[in-house]
Amino acid sequence: MTRLLTDRTGVPAFAGVGPEVAVAGGGIAGLAAATVLAERGARVTLLERESGLGGRLAGWQVRLADGSSATMTRGFHAFFRQYYNLRALLRRTDPGLHGLTALRDYPLRHSAGTLDSFARVPRTPPLNALGFVALSPTFGWRDLMAMNARSALPLLDVRVPGTYRRLDGISAHDFLSRIRFPAAARHLAFEVFSRSFFADPRELSAAELALMFHIYFLGSSEGLLFDVPREPFPQALWEPLGDYLLERGATILTGSPVDAVAPGPDGTVRVTVAGRTRSYDAVVLAMDVPGLRQVAAASPDLVDRSWREGVAGLRTAPPFLVSRLWLDRPVRPDRPAFLGTSGYAELDNVSLLDLWEGEAHRWSLRTGGSVVELHAYAVPPGADRKDVQERLVSQLHRVYPETHDAQVIDSRHEWRKDCPLFEVGGYDRRPRVRTADPAVVVAGDMVATGLPVALMERAATSGFLAANVLLRRWGVRAEPLRTVPDRGRSAVLRGLTALLAQR
Repeated sequence: MTRLLTDRTGVPAFAGVGPEVAVAGGGIAGLAAATVLAERGARVTLLERESGLGGRLAGWQVRLADGSSATMTRGFHAFFRQYYNLRALLRRTDPGLHGLTALRDYPLRHSAGTLDSFARVPRTPPLNALGFVALSPTFGWRDLMAMNARSALPLLDVRVPGTYRRLDGISAHDFLSRIRFPAAARHLAFEVFSRSFFADPRELSAAELALMFHIYFLGSSEGLLFDVPREPFPQALWEPLGDYLLERGATILTGSPVDAVAPGPDGTVRVTVAGRTRSYDAVVLAMDVPGLRQVAAASPDLVDRSWREGVAGLRTAPPFLVSRLWLDRPVRPDRPAFLGTSGYAELDNVSLLDLWEGEAHRWSLRTGGSVVELHAYAVPPGADRKDVQERLVSQLHRVYPETHDAQVIDSRHEWRKDCPLFEVGGYDRRPRVRTADPAVVVAGDMVATGLPVALMERAATSGFLAANVLLRRWGVRAEPLRTVPDRGRSAVLRGLTALLAQR
């Protein structure tokens, strides 16, 4: 059972001319906010600094050495079935979500030789967690019995925001040590989650780790299998959604970074883009951490001093690398489309794009080659980038030896450092959707929503929440939201938690 958050009060849409709203940022959060507002009749102007929509899931054209064109992105993203609000956004242009395709498994491989799989793990909690233990070669019943049950209690009954009060002051690494989680299984299970945040487990808040455990194991029945887009992100997702917004009267301005935001007369806001200032009835700040910091620093009257100082203190996760290789021969046909790895230096996962992405598949059919993507998350800032790139390729040869003799027809190496860091003790400093200025709301995956959501789903949910704050202010019906339950789903485990807590 999911948790439905709905509010049926207010009129369905604006009567007559709706208010003007600027949405700063064309990523998932900004698109979610803009969509809901435009659907209700608000006059939306979407301002995106890059040349296309999608934010950290954007794409751009590159010319390969063989003369063909390809869409390069910032790397693989898993569209989990628990992403209810993100999927609701995508259904605007694809009601049946036919643009997504399921991957059969999510194997996790350690360099020591063990391989974990989620394909046969039951989906219903708590059988899913017990099934993982029963099937895992790296986490057995003896490991389960050796864990510190009292210290592990927060995993059995995650509550938002209570879990942040209990666990935000400890790192994911130290929390796993405290509960005596076995080292080998830690690499293949929990560190997969921390790496999803592009963070070293020693820097990541244990509250975020516990929340992920709740979302994917004990709080939902969808499991850890996921879907991926059949085509590159722009073609599959963002271009159709951009057309959807245009059909509803929105204005989309790409290549238009917001310079500053200031309060205007009569409760309005003044948004400056490329030296030109325009007034709006409200603004949604849906930028990444560097963009939000830059705007706050350039806007001395935005919200209040405390809010601006909080934004200035936001940190980004360490650099990460996405390497994409176009090889002259296929990878062995029994290889999984996506493989999580541990113990292979900086290599965190390997994706075989031609097994699911149409554009890569067509290139593969035409050339007889394969398109392989490698990720390195949380690279130490001082690391030599060329060395890391070369090590990723050498580790690919260890994981899939048949690639050793393949010729690299072309390659692209994308280095970025703009993902939010959910650092230890940082929850209270993270921005909320509401600010002290009712005309200014914030959306993005760094926002503390008070709901059990994370990653892309947090971005989509925060965008809906930001739109809803404005709509309720204007007396217009809000967008329904859906999440996993905000506490452990299993009454048995909640009872066990309460019993152990009393001892």
